[in-house]
Amino acid sequence: MFGAADNLKLAVAAEYIKLCGRTLTTICGIEGEIVGWFDMALSPTDPNSFSRPDLAVVTHTHLDVKVDFTKKIFDGSAVLDIEKKGETEFLLLDVRGLVLLSIINVIDGSRLDYCVEKGVDYGSKLSVQLPDTPIVDGDKIKYKIKIDYRTSQDSTALQWLSPEQTAGGKHPYLFSQCQAIHARSMLPCQDTPYVKSTYSAEIRAPAELNVLMSAIKDGIEEVDNSTKVHKFHQPVPIPSYLIAIAVGALVSKQIGPRTKVWTEQELLDKSAYEFEETETMLKTAEEICGPYVWGIYDLLILPPSFPFGGMENPCLTFVTPTLLAGDRSLANVVAHEIAHSWTGNLVTNENFEHFWLNEGFTVFVERKIGGRMYGDKVRHFSALMGLQSLKDTIKTLGDKNPLTNLVTNLIGVDPDDAFSTVPYEKGHTFLFYLEELLGGPKEFEPFLRSYLDTFKYKSLNTTQWKEYLYKYFANKTEILNTVNWDAWFNKPGEPPVIPKYDTTLANEYLALAAKWIEDDAPTTFSKNDLNSWTSNQKEAFLSELVLNNKTLSIDQMKLMNELYGFDSVHNSEIRFQWLRLSLKSRWESKVDEALDFATSQGRLKFVRPIFRDVYAWEAMRQRAIDTYLKHKDKMMYVTREMVAKDLHLVTEKKRN
Repeated sequence: MFGAADNLKLAVAAEYIKLCGRTLTTICGIEGEIVGWFDMALSPTDPNSFSRPDLAVVTHTHLDVKVDFTKKIFDGSAVLDIEKKGETEFLLLDVRGLVLLSIINVIDGSRLDYCVEKGVDYGSKLSVQLPDTPIVDGDKIKYKIKIDYRTSQDSTALQWLSPEQTAGGKHPYLFSQCQAIHARSMLPCQDTPYVKSTYSAEIRAPAELNVLMSAIKDGIEEVDNSTKVHKFHQPVPIPSYLIAIAVGALVSKQIGPRTKVWTEQELLDKSAYEFEETETMLKTAEEICGPYVWGIYDLLILPPSFPFGGMENPCLTFVTPTLLAGDRSLANVVAHEIAHSWTGNLVTNENFEHFWLNEGFTVFVERKIGGRMYGDKVRHFSALMGLQSLKDTIKTLGDKNPLTNLVTNLIGVDPDDAFSTVPYEKGHTFLFYLEELLGGPKEFEPFLRSYLDTFKYKSLNTTQWKEYLYKYFANKTEILNTVNWDAWFNKPGEPPVIPKYDTTLANEYLALAAKWIEDDAPTTFSKNDLNSWTSNQKEAFLSELVLNNKTLSIDQMKLMNELYGFDSVHNSEIRFQWLRLSLKSRWESKVDEALDFATSQGRLKFVRPIFRDVYAWEAMRQRAIDTYLKHKDKMMYVTREMVAKDLHLVTEKKRN
């Protein structure tokens, strides 16, 4: 079997059997040549990774790549520093659609044998035979290898935009989105949050464009009239999903001592105004969580196709332009991303089965920031809004769906398919419940700071977190033993306990919503009903009507619009709920408007429910499908794939 390559050792087979206990079944290559077959074996610490960091772990990555807008690829190399942890002759990495050109030992330039397996829909295993001559550093055994590679034009991490898709209309644009497990399509890596390592980069890009990364910028060198090299380093260990890049006609404006807003020139002043309170949020987060370790906190307002509200990339939070409401009413998303600087980035879930450790804690801290800045009633009101969202999600997914568990089972499941508000809002509800149970903020906030300090720069799972909770509150074991841990962690559906939130700010919108549901007499409503309300109250009012079992008539909807002017509101959250309510009432003239909203931006929070709502309306179903097919090529991968599943369309799966 192995005659095609003399230097591929039969020990490879023995090693795989020893490590994985399986037979030989999957393709193996050496310097691009197919020479054998090996079975896939997933990491014991992460069901969505093939890496084995318990045997050999990547401690630093240096990227040296050219950004090629013509071919829509990265072309270059990744130099990996490796530390051996166990008995193995191989480094195991995750890849997806990468073209591997060569792998060498940096120390002596010798070529290294490697295998790439067929893999699953979301990636493949790259096995690299470690060099015979390690670097001995005290009692540590280390290696340094260089992988020359190219990305695929279909890289799921990279979104390439033509000039016409940008605000300026003159230059192309590129941005990445690596969470949950898309970094493997941008570089060979151990694509699991279990591994946290530093990185550096030299990025070659067109001279007229700027390059940003989730790292500290070290400088720019001019190669020639057409190309510049942008250099970066990230000294704090991070998981692979936090490696991020953006390339475009980007300019900045200072809005705080450690914060710049970056975007295209056309959106700069508007963005700077919208996020002017960032430093206040940062200081408030430090009061709650401890020192901010990342140095700078910049914001990048991306083009509309970005699929999330924000992405917590260290040093450079990515933000959707749908937050540009003009009144700072949606800036709480930035508070969420700031909170991630501790909960997620500093202390990280071991894998995405424990995603609530990232997101539940982050929502919890985000709302504490809001409470400190605007009053505790605001914190409680935000919790009630989150509970609305959670109920809507559980209604959509089904209350028996195991993906509504707080701790999920992702064996054979792409984390993208499991993404929902559940880890965010069910996680927050759990932590709010525990805080009240254990004596309130004065007892729980010191625990939060201790937890973050104890596990900083580390990754952990739910069991480890629970053990630390019991250790910290050793004098309250009897109270902790009253918690139904199994129901919270392992049972689907709504939380087993709903805390008693302060409803002061909710009472008005709940009363008005009930009035619309129970009484459709035009004389009982007034243009002044909403005059004193915040944007969040208006959003919650509409959401309450969307979730209610009763459907308003089209005449009621027209009256509501005449009185409250929802058609003219630019706040994206209010607009989203208004369009959903219109679809629920089967207001046909609003269908095209709703689909235009869903395709004018790529934010999953908005796009998926709109498409699902139109699809559920049988008479409009084909219109939803036709709109998706017309616009799907302009959507980022995760949006395109998720909406295709929502519309029950069969998409061809690319094998890696």
